[in-house]
Amino acid sequence: MPTITVNLNQANDATTAAQIRSHAIDIDRPAAKGGHDKGAMGGELLLASLGGCFNSNLLAAIRARDLPIHDIAIEVSGHLAEAPARFSSIDMVVTSAYDDREEFERLVLMSERACIVANTLKNAVDLTVSVG
Repeated sequence: MPTITVNLNQANDATTAAQIRSHAIDIDRPAAKGGHDKGAMGGELLLASLGGCFNSNLLAAIRARDLPIHDIAIEVSGHLAEAPARFSSIDMVVTSAYDDREEFERLVLMSERACIVANTLKNAVDLTVSVG
């Protein structure tokens, strides 16, 4: 089985530096939570990872079919549970300019099924994906 590996190192008393292939990302807390606000929090990055993974698959499906779909926007909202700290549910709403809503909805479903992050999270959290 292939493996994806990310390397992380402590950057200071509150910040983690992540190295992902040739990309560097700082992970931190807001100042109000004791951090230095040098980067997004891990939970925010999890939501961004879900949206980015999904959109990568969606864009590939659109390109493969040479469809006139553009201006894609995705809003990912994680709803927090009390304890332990976690997302109890995640909603992702996808909007776009398209000619055929049924075709776009089919591509959204295909992209959700192809997304590594969505497939991983579905067993841990109530995940919904919809077209806005």
